[in-house]
Amino acid sequence: MSNETRDDRETPGVRRREMLGLPVALACGSAVLAGCGTARQASSAATPTPSAPTPEQADEVAVTPPEDLMREHGVLKRVLLIYREGIRRINSGDQVPAQPLHAGAGIIRTFIEQYHEQLEERYVFPRLVRAGKLTDIVPVLIRQHQRGRVLTGRILDATATPTPPQARRGLAADMAAFVRMYEPHEAREDTVVFPAMREVIPPKEFTEMAETFEAEEHRRFGAAGFTGVVGQVADIERTLGIYDLNQFTPRL
Repeated sequence: MSNETRDDRETPGVRRREMLGLPVALACGSAVLAGCGTARQASSAATPTPSAPTPEQADEVAVTPPEDLMREHGVLKRVLLIYREGIRRINSGDQVPAQPLHAGAGIIRTFIEQYHEQLEERYVFPRLVRAGKLTDIVPVLIRQHQRGRVLTGRILDATATPTPPQARRGLAADMAAFVRMYEPHEAREDTVVFPAMREVIPPKEFTEMAETFEAEEHRRFGAAGFTGVVGQVADIERTLGIYDLNQFTPRL
């Protein structure tokens, strides 16, 4: 990986939503996204030995590594919508929704950058490069990961407290830069990178990778895993008034 400047600051892991009625990410702020799970992090330093699956679990259709990564991109896309709403409000002269934006950036930091992108950089990109596949694209994707972490650090800083007037323009620019980079980034991974995984990873290793991804997801994010993170994103959307899918349907 390149030694290019990156934001190495640690932020707390995303805390599981204990109750559907409480928007945890908003109620606790970034301190929770980073640190409310301290006890869980300490107890899960080592990956627990998985218990034998129940008959019902054994009948479940396994989620493949590309599917796992693509649905995580769905979380990313929904936070990009949150950023777009923040940009819209700033450009309209409205009050900056600092707390929801901070919570969204916290999910980007913990779920996308410190988890999803680490899976890509550890398990996906090296296999493609060793096989001589996509050697022109992979370095660009890694560089974009690094630049994204810098932007996320700035967004977290700018929204940690009520955003002062002089910081509004910079915050909007950083969110816009993040959106502009990650829309083509995740689209290229979904349509080119992830399909190429099947060409270079044998079926047995593909299955083992799926199990590794699943174990890491629950080690980091508890029993709710991906579903819990989606719930946190939905809470932020409700706070901003952008949860109702029907509002995005054009009137013809």
